[in-house]
Amino acid sequence: MKVFLVDGTYELYRHFYAMPPARNAQGEDVAAVRGVMHSIRGLVEEGATHIGVATDHVIESFRNDLWAGYKTGEGIAPALWAQFPLLEEGLAAWGLTVWPMVEFEADDALASAAAKAALDPRVDEVVICSPDKDLAQCVSGTRVVQRDRVRKVTRDADAIVAKFGVPPASIPDYLALVGDAADGFPGLPGWGAKSAAIVLAKFGHIDAIPGDHTTWGLPVSRAATLAATLSRDREQARLFRQLATLRIDVPVFDSVDQLEWKGPTPALDAFRSRTTVATRGNGR
Repeated sequence: MKVFLVDGTYELYRHFYAMPPARNAQGEDVAAVRGVMHSIRGLVEEGATHIGVATDHVIESFRNDLWAGYKTGEGIAPALWAQFPLLEEGLAAWGLTVWPMVEFEADDALASAAAKAALDPRVDEVVICSPDKDLAQCVSGTRVVQRDRVRKVTRDADAIVAKFGVPPASIPDYLALVGDAADGFPGLPGWGAKSAAIVLAKFGHIDAIPGDHTTWGLPVSRAATLAATLSRDREQARLFRQLATLRIDVPVFDSVDQLEWKGPTPALDAFRSRTTVATRGNGR
């Protein structure tokens, strides 16, 4: 069997900004939700039988207590934010397993589900449906892969190395050094993608990088500059790595059997009525 794990937050954002608004009889914008539901239906039509969808029921998580600059819900368009609970309602009505995250993030739920599903010998492949670079750390060989459904690209462990220059296990260290603007932490000054990839490809993790920068594989002057930064900011790098490391202990399911889609629930009719389009527009 194949298990498909979908980043519902990414899907909702993607459809919100890709589609013009469409409002129901109550004046609520439902375009993004309709787009995500259509996308998930397409996944089923392609043959998916076991599906889990994670969403950020709130944007803040335990990481906001670790780093003051971590991403928050500030600035999210009200018309987008209002569709999160509606999406969760619709997915559940369609009979799908949904994980609305509060303390953790949707990515943590996906990472936990991927790790657990991969332990089941009946599972041939776990497909994480999201282009989020954080989730690259979950990829394992050809058994757990990451799929960008928009660009129709699937990456196994070798493809992650080809894209980032480091294996999946080093992705949190890589993000700690180069930063992740989407999540709100800056990385270390001077460290770019190329430098981080060269050093981590050789040493694997931040704590394994030796003080002798002449062994790093970088031009000596460049290595000396980065070594000084790492020496000064190593504790901050460790914190950023903690922010970038996805949790795999989030309660998601007891058995992959719980992810089997068995068809819509009786609640689907009411959901369809609520998301019926009454008016369409070109802007929000």
